[in-house]
Amino acid sequence: MKTELSPRAQTLAYLTLCVLLIPFVFPTWWMVTSSVKPVSQIFAFPPDIWPRAFDFSSYSDVFKIQPFALQYWNSAYIAAIVTVGTMAVASMAGYAFARIKFPFANAIFMVVLVGLLIPSEVTLVPLFQLFLKWGMINTHWPLILVPIFGAPAVFATFIMRQFFISLPVELEEAARVDGLGRFKIFWTIALPLARPALAAVAIFTFLGSWNLYLEPIVFISSSDKFTLPQALTQFTDAYGGPMWNIQLAAATMTAIPVLIVFIVAQKQFVEGLAHTGLKG
Repeated sequence: MKTELSPRAQTLAYLTLCVLLIPFVFPTWWMVTSSVKPVSQIFAFPPDIWPRAFDFSSYSDVFKIQPFALQYWNSAYIAAIVTVGTMAVASMAGYAFARIKFPFANAIFMVVLVGLLIPSEVTLVPLFQLFLKWGMINTHWPLILVPIFGAPAVFATFIMRQFFISLPVELEEAARVDGLGRFKIFWTIALPLARPALAAVAIFTFLGSWNLYLEPIVFISSSDKFTLPQALTQFTDAYGGPMWNIQLAAATMTAIPVLIVFIVAQKQFVEGLAHTGLKG
């Protein structure tokens, strides 16, 4: 039985949440407002909560110093391909581990989960040698293939497996009576019901690909092939010092797609975690 809080308790709870929100919101607020401040005002003490004067020239300078639009496109299309590819591979693998009985299924799944325990830094050298042999260095192929078929997809497979396990078996039994095969059951029944889990996988995967930093540094050397995390480190002056207002303008534009994806899919994201046993 749910007990409703009194108006006073609700007000206190909201005030407490607002105070706890400050450490999370203030850095973003500082980034956005500092991107339109003169450099001398960015590090003023005490800090200015609101700019004294708005200077939007840093946003245009971002595109003059580097091919930022191209780098933005690089991150966008790589993240889109990785997200769709991971959702496809993880959903099929998760369904297989959850519903198809085959020899050593649990043992194989445990081996797959070991991928979560291996740091990505450990596999960088062998992966570099492999892609060098294939002639894929300084291309985007390593940034696409590794997340879809490598360790980053293991967590997505785990989420999908947990969700498919929670689906009633009676749904599949009824479908078999109607003459549907295994793939048809997966495609027409299981996958449409897995939209919350797919949303959770999409957000995790998109965010991971969008923010990927170490792998692009290893595999990419041409500025026109840079992704956004690489590009953000290149806004420096003639002495190698950071151009703070321009870096913050670029960082602000970089954060926009992630916020949009989360806002659009946040309801399904929460439902997906609730159905996979990952909620706190």
